[in-house]
Amino acid sequence: MRHAQGPLLTIDLTERTASTEPIDDRLASFVGGRGLNTSLAYDRIPFDADPLGPENRLYLSTGPMQYSTTSYTGRMAATGLSPLTNGLLSSNAGGFLSRNFTGAGYAAVELVGASDELLAVHVREVGADGEPDVTFEEVPDLAAAEVSAVSDRFAETRDLGPEHVACVGPAGENAVRFASIMTSDTRAFGRGGLGAVLGSKGVKALTFDGNADAAVELDWPDEAGEVHREAATSDSIMKRQGTTSVTELANEVDALPSYYFAETSFEGVEGISGDRVEEKKYEKGTCSQCAFACKLPTRDEETGVETEGPEFETVMAFGSNAGVDDVVDVMRANELCDELGMDTISCGDVVSMFLESEDEFGNADLVRSLVEQIAYREGVGDKLAEGVHRASEEFGAEDWTVKGMAFSGHDGRALNGQGLAFATANRGADHMYGEFYPYEYPLVDPDDALDPQGLAGKPPKLVAKENRNAVLDSAVVCKFSRGTVTDDRLAALLDADYDVLQTLGARIVELERAFNNARGFDRSDDTLPYADAIEGFDAALSEYYSLRGWNDDGTVPGHGDGLDPASAAPADD
Repeated sequence: MRHAQGPLLTIDLTERTASTEPIDDRLASFVGGRGLNTSLAYDRIPFDADPLGPENRLYLSTGPMQYSTTSYTGRMAATGLSPLTNGLLSSNAGGFLSRNFTGAGYAAVELVGASDELLAVHVREVGADGEPDVTFEEVPDLAAAEVSAVSDRFAETRDLGPEHVACVGPAGENAVRFASIMTSDTRAFGRGGLGAVLGSKGVKALTFDGNADAAVELDWPDEAGEVHREAATSDSIMKRQGTTSVTELANEVDALPSYYFAETSFEGVEGISGDRVEEKKYEKGTCSQCAFACKLPTRDEETGVETEGPEFETVMAFGSNAGVDDVVDVMRANELCDELGMDTISCGDVVSMFLESEDEFGNADLVRSLVEQIAYREGVGDKLAEGVHRASEEFGAEDWTVKGMAFSGHDGRALNGQGLAFATANRGADHMYGEFYPYEYPLVDPDDALDPQGLAGKPPKLVAKENRNAVLDSAVVCKFSRGTVTDDRLAALLDADYDVLQTLGARIVELERAFNNARGFDRSDDTLPYADAIEGFDAALSEYYSLRGWNDDGTVPGHGDGLDPASAAPADD
């Protein structure tokens, strides 16, 4: 099985030291990315660690696909204990960092401990002496700096563009529980608050540079060229509108959360639709090596606002869910979140919750003020920075989260399989973990399309999809490759039988689940605010556990005794 190359680089922020160790066996078992990170985290992060304490560890890694020139591969993974969900969580980001990360020559980077002073940590390709080239730079002048200012600093002082930088904005420094790690200025390790973890470690920025990946030789099959060619020639609407191409469809089928989840369609949808976003798009945007080019550099000439996006989930969170019907207002909120370093979904949802409590839906000026207050933990923003789960009771609002993570779009009340996927996802109410919604929109091949109502026959497909996504996140391959990176092609790219990849994906999901079980998670956390409204929900959840070989209380057998994190073999082997 093809896998990432190189050792693990451990950076001790307390001692300001760096060391390496070989992890070839672990790479052979877990490929890279999310799988590798999860294996390391399970082995090395104490089950009782404080997510914002020095005992938490943060992992960054790529996979074998980042040594290729194939489309859909401009991504990398980050993993750690989430201050939002209190469980183990992986997030991945696109852009251009992944190639510079592989250029430094490491399969993964592990951050341990914490610094008393604000640091930038610079990682370069290993020197001729074989010792890691890691520099610790104190950067007190970057305290509270916005993301683009951090990039500008290292462009000036180290000749490294934003594609070399992973950093936090003010939100990460202020431990906002949904703070992002930002790269390439506008790309985010978004969900789950890993930016707050990096900030809690006293790290403002990491930079990566080198040419070590040039020495990596992997024999890529013909399928790699086929994927790249089809990405380049595709006429997908996503090339024009990104994920916002689904906005009006979601509205039509009552799957567009609106007015802080009180409704599932929005009368102002036309003003925030994919067409409106496309009108503001002024050039193509992409990630490293990708010919699909589905990103959205947008500009409003009248106001001068310029950003990348908004994507569908941001349109939902700061548009329909906030009662805002002007795409320019959504663009402004998107730009603020990028500069301040916050997940647009969690931020938009908690802002929408506050708007409901104040009867202020549609107040775009208040929205922008709240975003800034949250990032700096000023005024009411201090409480909202805790996220929906922790703040909802104080504001008299319903807790629209799963495992503490606020909901993304593709509403499970209309798309019941996606509802189940929100419930089972180890990282909470995130649409990309199980990514079941494409089966339930009237967009897919008729042979794969499912009735959106009900859960009959859906648990097996959900298990397989979660497993597959875990593999994609380990390779690392973008999930928008659906339809192009088929099962057969994925197997060829990773030089493995597809059933072996399914076993690998199942093992990754199981390690995440077992870690969270050790922190007290069980079936009671796999629920939804509207679970009672989905026919057969409890039975489907039990079927899901059974298919995975787990206990009916949502725990992994033997988790209390510890599992073997270095093996990708099934738990009962």
